[in-house]
Amino acid sequence: MNNLLQRTKGDKVIWTIVFFLSAVSLLAVYSSTGSLAYRVYSGHTEYYLFKQLSVLVLGILIIYFAHRVNYTIYSRVAQIGFLVSIPLLIYTLAFGSNLNDASRWIRLPVINLTFQTSDIAKLALFMYVSRQLSRKQAVITDFRKGFLPIIVPVGIICALIMPANMSTALLLGASCMLLCFIGRVPLKFLLGMAGGAMVLVLLMFLVANVTGMEGRTKTWEKRVESFFSNEDSDVPYQVQQSMIAIAGGGTLGKGPGNSTARNFLPHPYSDFIYAIILEEYGIFGAFLVLGAYLILLLRSIRIFKNCPYAFGAFLALGLSVTLVIQALMHMAVNVHLLPVTGLTLPLVSMGGSSVIFTSLAIGIILSVSRNVEEIGAKQEVTNPAVAA
Repeated sequence: MNNLLQRTKGDKVIWTIVFFLSAVSLLAVYSSTGSLAYRVYSGHTEYYLFKQLSVLVLGILIIYFAHRVNYTIYSRVAQIGFLVSIPLLIYTLAFGSNLNDASRWIRLPVINLTFQTSDIAKLALFMYVSRQLSRKQAVITDFRKGFLPIIVPVGIICALIMPANMSTALLLGASCMLLCFIGRVPLKFLLGMAGGAMVLVLLMFLVANVTGMEGRTKTWEKRVESFFSNEDSDVPYQVQQSMIAIAGGGTLGKGPGNSTARNFLPHPYSDFIYAIILEEYGIFGAFLVLGAYLILLLRSIRIFKNCPYAFGAFLALGLSVTLVIQALMHMAVNVHLLPVTGLTLPLVSMGGSSVIFTSLAIGIILSVSRNVEEIGAKQEVTNPAVAA
């Protein structure tokens, strides 16, 4: 055990956040899956607790092994991951498991497990964009040589994700734009990118209406219209139940396991788990969770500033930005500041592939952090004046 702890490097604050969010996940998932357990497993509520525990343990192991890998290897993996993501997303659109008119999952044969291919694509795209930004800094202001090699992969991946999961595609595109802005891409190029994204969305709505395949677009339209409506009757049922949960939580909450909204709120263990946290732990507990994500972002910014190599700096910041933006969007949906989406709360919501790929992203961030620590330690040895 001591040897394992000695081999565990990287930002200790980020490690603490991982264990804190994992503990929150176990408590919230166990509390919110009671009704589901009674429907599916005849009241064996421990099933989902142990399932989530096993996923989180696997996630922590992934973080550990990923942070032990030299982050420069991920630069080479990025190209392979990006190229593999494209056929996987196309296959998912054509043959994926369908839920609510959306094909987001593919089922693995033999083990009969499903996972979202967009999780692979998000991680691969951020690694690829970080690689391209670091390699194109000398020509980053040149549209053809600097900007196109970065923006074309982003457009391809977002376009393939969008038909089944617009919220994820928009989140991914916005995060990539922010990373490009930090990477000194000219603002006029980014504005053009935003305009192109709007045209792409409008084209997709047009094609869906012309071909009669407007199942998902009707869902999006209804969600946006209900969000901006002034009529109480237009508020979606899940939002109504989420508001009831939040109102019942107050400042300190009802206490662990005392949620009542979990019996009425659709998907309280995934899309609306933050509402359960608000109900059981109140505003105080909800702010602790929010603070954990913001601290993760601040620590990643610190890694970005201290990393001497562009790829590692962009990689750490890009991965943390997308995780934190996703968390903030999930929270905003739960408190009715944004229209309903299918975004989960990273490392907290119940899930398999989402927890695994979130863990891999955090492991890569810690890999960069470990490298920064090692460089700092070498500088202190070679130049004691730096340490003083």
